[in-house]
Amino acid sequence: MSSAAGGRKKKAGVHDQVLAENRKARYDYAVEDTMEAGIMLVGTEVKALREGRGNIAESYISIENNEAWLINANIPIYAPASQFNHLPTRPRKLLLKRKQINQLLGETQRKGRTIVALKMYFNEKGKAKLLIATATGKQNYDKRQTEKNRDWQKQKSRLMRERG
Repeated sequence: MSSAAGGRKKKAGVHDQVLAENRKARYDYAVEDTMEAGIMLVGTEVKALREGRGNIAESYISIENNEAWLINANIPIYAPASQFNHLPTRPRKLLLKRKQINQLLGETQRKGRTIVALKMYFNEKGKAKLLIATATGKQNYDKRQTEKNRDWQKQKSRLMRERG
């Protein structure tokens, strides 16, 4: 074990411990620009997330009073905490720099753009992070084209496995 980090192994990727993923967002929206944001959480929320519970499928990001907020994300209550628990769908403040908030605000004021949450995860330091993106809503024909491309990729990989 000759390593520069004193024998400690480095984790394989940035998004190793994915807590919640919004798969429908990439289907419903054309994702354009992504960025990482910290989330302001209370202790019971972190403990519930460490148990692997959490849902961002119906959530969205809102900018109010020059602050970014994660709205409608569901982190269920942590049972052992009893009376000191949190509200499961409370708004959570996102930790972004002023320049990033202004950039997001400028993007959303354009036609048809919105801010969506793509993935919630713990980074290598153990901090809860949220991958957010500016996106444009897809029309039905765009969604059908995405589905056709996905099916073709599955067929292609299946054929390549069988033949070679």
